[in-house]
Amino acid sequence: MQDRDFDVVVVGGGPAGATAAEDLARSGVRVAMLDRAGRIKPCGGAVPPRLIQDFHIPDSQIVAKIETARMISPTGRAVDIPIENGYVGMVDREHFDEFLRVRAADAGAARFTGTYKRIERDAGGPRVVYRDKASGEERELSCRLVIGADGARSDVGRQEVPGGDKIPYVIAYHEIIAAPAAGGAYDATRCDVIYDGVVSPDFYGWVFPHGASASVGMGTGVDGVDLKKATALLRESSGLTGCETIRREGAPIPLKPLDKWDNGRDVVLAGDAAGVVAPSSGEGIYYAMVGGRVAATAAAACLASGRVKDLQLARKLFMKEHKTVFNVLRAMQDAYYKSDERRERFVSLCHDVDVQRLTFEAYMNKKLVKARPLAHIKIAIKNIAHLTRLIPAVST
Repeated sequence: MQDRDFDVVVVGGGPAGATAAEDLARSGVRVAMLDRAGRIKPCGGAVPPRLIQDFHIPDSQIVAKIETARMISPTGRAVDIPIENGYVGMVDREHFDEFLRVRAADAGAARFTGTYKRIERDAGGPRVVYRDKASGEERELSCRLVIGADGARSDVGRQEVPGGDKIPYVIAYHEIIAAPAAGGAYDATRCDVIYDGVVSPDFYGWVFPHGASASVGMGTGVDGVDLKKATALLRESSGLTGCETIRREGAPIPLKPLDKWDNGRDVVLAGDAAGVVAPSSGEGIYYAMVGGRVAATAAAACLASGRVKDLQLARKLFMKEHKTVFNVLRAMQDAYYKSDERRERFVSLCHDVDVQRLTFEAYMNKKLVKARPLAHIKIAIKNIAHLTRLIPAVST
């Protein structure tokens, strides 16, 4: 290959893209990061301790520390699950994403602001064509490889990777509101997860504290649902109608990893573009950052070896560690999110102490807990009993 301006161009500056850019820059790769300015993704903002540790997130980025998760059923029953041996951190994507981009730039990544248009190629390799935000003119960045980290409806994925235009997703919508004064039903150390068909017929709603603000929203894959009306109902039922609305955001959230993450030539996907959001929970920040890291690993391997097959490492590395968890979460979503009767049963299941402990140990550490085989058997039996209606939906 002839000399290029950069070894890698990362398209997208969210958690996946910024992580990939930082990792590559720290390894001595010439990397450019192209991002659109001003976009804030709708997100509850929860980050587990493993993310904070693995990606060295300073406490200044944690706007709230959650000690309890409250699961609320369609009939209004609430099950509080304490988070033992730690906490769930909350970040505000408006500031967190920029922190990651600045950190990537400090590591040596070159930042460009504009809108990705397409990839063109010459004898030396790909050229990323984008519309510069400041001038409005089309410009290009020549490189050897491209990492597409430009979201669930990735233009890079749609143009370059087979199946990139067919990724399944739900639409998420939330409103960032000023947190209410202390003393009411709202708890600044508790996340509320609302399983109610009135709020979402196939997913869930949430109220997540963000320190001085809070994220209130929902997601759905059902056409025709009025997202703003559903969120208004959620705010009303949560006693948050009178709170100031700071901003509103909506975006697609993918729910299944793509079967292929690279084009077998010079492009590999990361984060939402590759579909790495956890089923059932919709958790995406941790998996996006892991996706960015494995994409950087694959790109670095390809640059070193000259073998385009090394781009497949991104998906292989990710799925090796997280495939089982994703399959379990997908099975849980398919089993319990189909109706309010099933959601009622799911909240009943959350009463079980073994379910609570195993669920949060898996969430905090990002792997299934294997040290309690009897607990796994007990949970499996209870699952079968609920799904076959052998026990009442409101059992405790």
